[in-house]
Amino acid sequence: MAMAVGGGGGGAEVGEGVTRVLLVDDSPVDRRVAQLLLSSDSCAGSFHVIAVDSAKKAMELLGLKDGKAIDMVLTDYCMPEMTGYDLLKAVKALNPLKPIPVIVMSSEDEPQRISRCLNAGAEDFIVKPLRRKDVQRLRNCSAARSGKLASPPCECDAAAKRKPLVLPPSAAGSPSGRRANFAGVAMVLHSSRVELAQHFPLLLKLVVLAYAVLCVGELLHRWSSRGGCSLALWCA
Repeated sequence: MAMAVGGGGGGAEVGEGVTRVLLVDDSPVDRRVAQLLLSSDSCAGSFHVIAVDSAKKAMELLGLKDGKAIDMVLTDYCMPEMTGYDLLKAVKALNPLKPIPVIVMSSEDEPQRISRCLNAGAEDFIVKPLRRKDVQRLRNCSAARSGKLASPPCECDAAAKRKPLVLPPSAAGSPSGRRANFAGVAMVLHSSRVELAQHFPLLLKLVVLAYAVLCVGELLHRWSSRGGCSLALWCA
């Protein structure tokens, strides 16, 4: 069942400059994470998201709207019945002269899969889960289709460093909402691990230096103790 997020209902008017994204993913967790990211307060007004859980429903929606109300398709690669790759080829065939940009997502970073999608006309390939740093890539694909220059990173990209992804109370209470919340927390923890990895060599050197100082101090203490005993015996 189709669900619009970030811009009202499916038939609601969308303002100028807003990218209308058709999100296709059979995973409710990954779909919810992408919805929350693209419709977050920091990116308000940038995207209007319509989400469906299958490629067939996406094609039905594109057929009803004749592709005019969709600026971009963001689809998962692995889906039952009709895969994201099949959807990619079908979308490109709808309007060969001015095809709708299609970005493929997958949890597996396989070179052959990426090459296959790009050769079939995909504008980009993103490894799931969708992160805040990927927002500018979506924006660039939309700008390329409209013939405009890619817009500079907006507040939503800068907010990636300081604002975690938070689920609304209604979603946080459900099992799928909790899993999506865990996915958002995992993204934040991943970013923290990257920053820690950058400083790890320096921390390791400090630990080794501290250990060396302790060892030298222990050796000096033992040497001074033995030297004192030898001096006492010689004087006697």
